[in-house]
Amino acid sequence: MSQRPLDVLDNSKSKRVIVKLKNGSIISGVLRAFDLHLNMWLEEAELEDKDAKTKFGKLLVRGDNVIIISPE
Repeated sequence: MSQRPLDVLDNSKSKRVIVKLKNGSIISGVLRAFDLHLNMWLEEAELEDKDAKTKFGKLLVRGDNVIIISPE
């Protein structure tokens, strides 16, 4: 049974996801909520940018910056 993309994302709530942004940065964190514009609320978020890793407690990712979302 195939699922719609938003169903797959909905099933990923409370799980870690990996998000790749247009600028090449990669964010991983626990998905708490999202909307139809793919704005996402992440907890335990980590931003990987080139050689640096920055930890954030909570992070709101704007959906129009997202290229890829993958359940971990």
